[in-house]
Formats: sequence, C-alpha cells, structure tokens
Amino acid sequence: MASTQAARGARVLVASNRGPVSYEVREDGSLSAKRGGGGLVSGLSAIGSDADALWVCSALSDGDREAVRRGQGEPGVRMLDIPADVHADAYNGIANSVLWFVHHLLYQTPLEPVFDAEFRRRWASYETYNRAFAEALAEEAGRGAAVVVQDYHLALVPGMLRALRPDLRIGHFSHTPWAPPEYFRMLPDDVAGQVLRGMLGADRLGFLTRRWASAFEACAAELVDGLGDTRVGVHGLGADADFLRKRSHQADVDERLTALRAEIGEGRKAIVRVDRTELSKNIVRGLLAYRQLLDDRPEWRERVVHVAFAYPSRQDLAVYREYTAEVRRLAEEINAAYGTPGWKPVVLHVKDDFARSLAAYRLADVALVNPIRDGMNLVAKEVPVVSDEGCALVLSREAGAYEELGEDAIVVNPYDIGATADALHEALTMPPGERAERTKRLAAAATALPPAQWFLDQLHALDVDQPS
Repeated sequence: MASTQAARGARVLVASNRGPVSYEVREDGSLSAKRGGGGLVSGLSAIGSDADALWVCSALSDGDREAVRRGQGEPGVRMLDIPADVHADAYNGIANSVLWFVHHLLYQTPLEPVFDAEFRRRWASYETYNRAFAEALAEEAGRGAAVVVQDYHLALVPGMLRALRPDLRIGHFSHTPWAPPEYFRMLPDDVAGQVLRGMLGADRLGFLTRRWASAFEACAAELVDGLGDTRVGVHGLGADADFLRKRSHQADVDERLTALRAEIGEGRKAIVRVDRTELSKNIVRGLLAYRQLLDDRPEWRERVVHVAFAYPSRQDLAVYREYTAEVRRLAEEINAAYGTPGWKPVVLHVKDDFARSLAAYRLADVALVNPIRDGMNLVAKEVPVVSDEGCALVLSREAGAYEELGEDAIVVNPYDIGATADALHEALTMPPGERAERTKRLAAAATALPPAQWFLDQLHALDVDQPS
C-alpha cells in the first residue's frame, strides 16, 4: 500500500470507499486525474490547508490501482490498493447486496436473503477491507487526531481502529437509513453484533435524521449492551445553494433547458424526477402513478409530460440490470398506449448528465420524489433551490428529507399508486402563488445545513480544535 509521507501525523482524517480523485490511464500510458465534489470535499476545504488533513479511500479502478503502484497521488489523499477481488466481495457482495438491502428493507423475504458459505466468504473479505482502512488510519493519524469514517461500507472500522489507536477521537456517519431491530435481526446473530460493536467503537455516531438514529439506538439496546460511551447525533445534510444556483445558470445548462423544452412541447407542464436506477428510488411505481393519472384524469393527456431521468446504477448486479430494463419497458409501454403524433407522455433519459438534470430542476412544475426508503434524498432539496418559477414537491414520507420538508410538500405513501396519482394532480393544479411560497420555504429548509457546515459540525462534536 502506498502512503503519503507528508501527511503522517494528520490531525483530521476522513475515510470513505470513494475518494476525492480518480485516475484513468491514457493511450500513451500516462495518468489523468479527475477531481470530485460533494460535502466531504467542501468540508475539508473549509477547515483550511494548514489543518493537516488526510483522506483515506480505496482504489476503485485499474487507473486508480496503477496510480498507487506508480506512487502518483494528490496531496492529502492516501489511496489503498486493496486487491480487486477482495474489494468486489466487500463492496458488491456485502455492502451493496446485504447491508444496503437490510437498511432499505429491500429483501423479497420468501426467497432472500440466504446466508450460506458464499456469504461467509464474502463477509471475510468485508472484514479484510475494513481492516485495511483501520490499519492505514492508525498509521497516518497524529496523536489524539479526529477521524470521521463514512457509511455502511466501513461499519467495522471504528471498532478496529479503537483497538489499534485508543487515543484517537473517532466519528462515523451513516448516509443511509438504519433498519429497525426486527429487520436488522435478519443478519446472522454474530454478524449483526459485529456491525453494531464495530460502529460503537466510535466516540460519536452521526445520522441524517432522528428516525434513523433512533433505529440504531433500538438495535443497540436489543442486540448488544446498548450504546455504552458512544454518543449519537443528527446532522441533516442540506443542499449547497451557492454552488447549485451558480452552476444551474451556466451555458451548458441553458442549452439543455432549450432542448428539454422542445422535447416537452410548448404550453405543457412537466413532472420531473431525477434518480439513479436504484431499487429503493421507486421509479417503477412513479411511472405507474403517472399512468394512473392519465387514466383517471384524461384532461391531462397532451397537457403534461413526465420527464424521468433514470441513470443506471450498479449494473454489475443482475437485480439492478433487471430493474433498469423494467423502467425502460414501462416508459415505452406508456408512450405506446397514450402517445400521439405531437405528444410523448414520458421523456426518459438514462445517460447521466448533470447539466441536463439542473435544466430539468429549473423547468419542473412538479418534482416527484417517492422512494421506498431513503437516508435523505438530496434531489428533494435541490429542486426548490434551482427552480425558476417555483415547483410543487410530491414527497415520500419514507425519505429522510420528509422530516425537514414534509410541511410544504405533498406527502405520499410510496406504495400507494392511486394516492400518488392524486398527489400529482394536486401538485399540477396548485395555484402559482401558493407554489411560489411553498418553494421559498422548501428552499430555506433544504439549505439550512450546507455541506461544509455539515462536516464541520461533526468535527466540532468530536471536540476538534479548528485552526484559526
């Protein structure tokens, strides 16, 4: 494993599966680096360059692994060259196929899960992967440093790191929901205990909402000996208003706005959704509700378009490929059944395009955010911030964002197709003045804790001395 010598003795460390930079091998054999964004990048920038900060992450691609082997890297980043097969078992085999499914209540329980010898082999890889992070953090951290570990991929790291470096102040943040005890108990008893005790190695655990924090506390009370000395806090990650407002008015977004308006057609309203084709996002039921709207209220035919951006996610897992195919099939079925020569009821895009997403945010009359279960859902927070004319928000009560936005959204049970269709009608017929007022309040709530402050609050909660 490569190490950033200059960063030894770091005072603030972040650990996450995906880091702030990725690498590609060019045709001539040289490496190109691409920087990422997001809340953690903003947060580390906010503490200043003299804070001795280090980001520990995993090499995810062949380009990343080649960068590690060549000793090429970014200042303040240590990338771990965990063997590709170990990473695949830990990331896809456990984190995304087991822990994600448990926390989002996604299992079809008559058939799954099956915790057999193959699961145990993958679980061993998950332990190995977490141990690699714990050892790197222990090696790099200065005495008494603060370490903020991110998400379900690294649930065992706090406990492992505590055993190696009891002097450190350790935080862990969960970006997902947390399963209630009766669902969490689906995990084998020893594994469930290992996950909880791994998390409880932290001084402090952070969650996106009080609901998810309470679910963790209930699991700890029922399955292990409670929280012990670990504190629990809630940090409702908000939208980055300054970035979004600036980015959404750049030339490439304006171009896509013009193209989208042409696709929709003049004078029509737009129901917009922007999601990955993640099972929990509930895209299929959203399409079914839109079809129900066209059936129940034929006056909307030719007067509304459902703009659905469903960007492929985790296509190396068969169940995700099948779900993506079902989204496409249903969109085509609706267009075939209801479309006319001048009207395409569903405009579906599956190629990820951030500028086009922002253009859709700007023109949306209605935003549909109906997940089965979601840690937060930043789309629900971003649309009101970017909207040009005000946008009605149809929001699932199972999204973490419901806690902050529910008062000014039209709230739905994500499983109820008929009620969701009714909610879409209510949103489409909302008077412009009411829509504008609700959008203002939604945008204020959505930006209450911007990403940089979200990260800094977690550091302050660990009693980290910030450089002046």
